[in-house]
Amino acid sequence: MRHLSNGSLTGNSQILRGNMTRAERKLWYHFLKHLPITVNRQKVIGNYIVDFYIDAFRLVIELDGDQHGESAELAKDQVRDTWLREQGMTVLRYPNSAVNSSLEGVCQDILDHLPGIQAPVIE
Repeated sequence: MRHLSNGSLTGNSQILRGNMTRAERKLWYHFLKHLPITVNRQKVIGNYIVDFYIDAFRLVIELDGDQHGESAELAKDQVRDTWLREQGMTVLRYPNSAVNSSLEGVCQDILDHLPGIQAPVIE
């Protein structure tokens, strides 16, 4: 697979990994980190940094804060999602509020896009 990498964004992605939002941390530490496949955080793909990426399924997971409800941000998200889909990726978007209020539902939806992957057992 050609990963349209952009070295100029690598530093930014490293900073973002160290400063994940509350919702990103919750989804990562309670679910994604425990999946039996590789999940990348703050992955550079082309001119974008995606919140989470699962290469084995070409799956992008984006968590959206309140600013994503504004028309300018919605337009940017649409351009970004279209480009990612043109590269053969599936894009899942969840508002932070969904992660905070119904984490199980978000996790189940992600699992529905990962055929053959079992939910991790977290103790």
